Parts: sequence; C-alpha cells; structure tokens
Amino acid sequence: MDVLYIDTLTYAQGKMYIVASEEGLVYIGTPNAPFDEVEVWAKKSFKGYSFQENKEKLVPYVKQITAYFNGQLTEFDIPIHVKGTPFQLAVWDALKALPYGTTTSYSDIAQRIGNPKAVRAVGSAIGANPILAIIPCHRVIGKNGKLTGFRSGLAMKEFLLQLERA
Repeated sequence: MDVLYIDTLTYAQGKMYIVASEEGLVYIGTPNAPFDEVEVWAKKSFKGYSFQENKEKLVPYVKQITAYFNGQLTEFDIPIHVKGTPFQLAVWDALKALPYGTTTSYSDIAQRIGNPKAVRAVGSAIGANPILAIIPCHRVIGKNGKLTGFRSGLAMKEFLLQLERA
C-alpha cells in the first residue's frame, strides 16, 4: 500500500492540510476545513493509499507555500503529482502557465486548450483542482471581471489575488 504524507500548514488565514506522495505534492486543502475533506478527496483520487503524518517529508512544500503566502515567492519549483482526466490535466497545465499577478477568464482557458466551446467543462476542471495556489485557479475570474466560484471560498480567492497584486 502506498502512503500519502499529511501535515497542517498554519498561515495568516488559518490552517490547511497539505498532502504529498513520494512523487510530489498531491493536495492542498481548503483553509480551516476538517480532515473529512481530505479523506473524501483521497478516496476519489488516490484509492488504496494510507495516510501518515510526516512533517519532515512535507518541509519543502510547507516552506514554499508559506513563502508564497508571505509574499516572498512568486514561482514554485516543488514537484507535484496530480491525477485527473486528460481534459483536467490540460486545463491545469494551462493554469500553471498563467503568470503571477495576472488574471484570465474561463473562456480564455478554453481557447488556450483548443476547445473554445468547453467553457463549462473548464469551470468543472478548475473546480476539481487539488492544489490551491500552485495550480493557480484563483487567477481565473468571470469575463465581466467578477470573482466566481472557488473551492476554497471567495474570501480565499480574493486573498490570493490581493497577495499577487501587492
């Protein structure tokens, strides 16, 4: 049985669970959410894994995420290990290409992946993003400039966007 390493990260907005495999970071939880959220996600994405608390294994991830939240890091270089459909992976790759401090729309992402009519599917793929901030789904806003849904809540989305504007 493979292991998913888990720890909590504490920052200005509260606490969140972070999870990594031997291959890289797999999940960043919603701020202040219970562990149940992690378990529900893992049952879908990483069947057959067991959890193990391991602060040491997660140190590189905690350091970079903390530096990002403190405005000291604009680009991550930690390994990630995400699982998704080919469509989700294409959307997440398009998100990773978005420069720090910029925003785009769902329709722009659909265009970038060569599927301009898939705006709603892009929204669903963005909503399934398991790695907050590192796969920067917070940079996607409505075409009218308004903030739209975000797995971690609109307050967190606003926090991340303001952090990147500073």
